[in-house]
Amino acid sequence: MQCKLCPAACGADRTVQTGRCGVKGLTVAKYYLHPYEEPPISFQKGSGTIFFGGCALSCVFCQNYDVSRAQRGKAVTPQELTEIFRRLEDMGADNINLVTPDHVSHLIAEALTLYRPSIPVVYNSSGYAKLSALREITPYIDVWLPDLKFYSPALSKRYTGKEDYFTYASEAVKFMTQKPLAWKNGKLLTGAIVRHLILPSCTSDSLNVLRFLKSTLPSGVPVSLMRQYTPMGEIEHYPELNRSITAREYRRVLDFAVALGFETLYTQDKESADKIFIPKWDF
Repeated sequence: MQCKLCPAACGADRTVQTGRCGVKGLTVAKYYLHPYEEPPISFQKGSGTIFFGGCALSCVFCQNYDVSRAQRGKAVTPQELTEIFRRLEDMGADNINLVTPDHVSHLIAEALTLYRPSIPVVYNSSGYAKLSALREITPYIDVWLPDLKFYSPALSKRYTGKEDYFTYASEAVKFMTQKPLAWKNGKLLTGAIVRHLILPSCTSDSLNVLRFLKSTLPSGVPVSLMRQYTPMGEIEHYPELNRSITAREYRRVLDFAVALGFETLYTQDKESADKIFIPKWDF
């Protein structure tokens, strides 16, 4: 069977070989109660976060480089994944947070068919996803948490090797943000939050991302402006990425977002750009 699940469409038979994503099936590098997501996601006890190994997007600056390149992670079956869901529920998680799920969404759907958690399920995506795959897993997802990383095809090609990122991610974001918002005491039960990671020397692209989101998002959908970029990954050939963003860069993007009139904005302090927030992997 040739894998065409994600936009990379590598055609690998992932029953016997790894795909462009770097994995055959499900691998998990860590699961725990994560306190550093947006407030309605981490909420009170923490988000029950599961980090899946592999990634078809492969950003050079990935903050979870070892995991996205499938250098870390323990192989699990869909049945074993359901046991992780149960453990996180028993730990008091406010939700189940599926991190980098796009290349394994078919197997996650299988697990969610076997066991549906009693708490919201969050789909924490790079945005580089096909609508066909999103439609298949939609019945199991309560909250969509997509990135919209780039507007410029030249920029996405430079940092991911994929010129078509915005083509796919813009449609994915439109699809995900159609889910009605529902809140309970400040906790997001259903709906979507769209994230954008601001990169060094890329604020003009960030403004274009915000223009697109303002013209596209349904009323009330929150936007999260992430300041947490920390030099990581494989950036020796990208000198512009070898620093955190400046206060001036973040202020430029934040002021523009405020001027556009987004109803709900989540922001980060400069202290968020620190390696101490990178998880220590268990597998």
